[in-house]
Amino acid sequence: MNKKITAVAAVLALSTTLAFAGTGEGRGEGRHGRHGKGQFGEKFAQKLNLTDAQKQQIKDIRTNSRTQNAQFFATAKQTREDARAARKAGDTARLESLKGALQSQRAQMKEIRKAERQQVLNILNAEQRAQLEAMKAQHQGRHHNDDNN
Repeated sequence: MNKKITAVAAVLALSTTLAFAGTGEGRGEGRHGRHGKGQFGEKFAQKLNLTDAQKQQIKDIRTNSRTQNAQFFATAKQTREDARAARKAGDTARLESLKGALQSQRAQMKEIRKAERQQVLNILNAEQRAQLEAMKAQHQGRHHNDDNN
């Protein structure tokens, strides 16, 4: 189970990083700014040697996806908040009733991210894709070693 969670986290980290690779905007404040994800995205873009055009395309992919899925994201956020409140209140019946929606929304979120990731891959050249695969393998190897310790 831990390996699956780690793999999902790694994929999400890579897709999120790709999505923010060229943005760097507004990351000095708020939840993401504290962790420097805007800076990490720029480092990631440098490692892949992304052109300014590719950075803009990645930003556009992320923006379009957010716009097209805004209602879904709002609904999913509300469901998570409802589940969190039910868990905190010890309302197992309510939590159980939300279980199906949470699972469905997770699956839909996975598909949205998969579609974004594919669009991003389509703008990368062969060398960049190879570099991305190497980075992903290195990342997974590091987490695999962490699981064994």
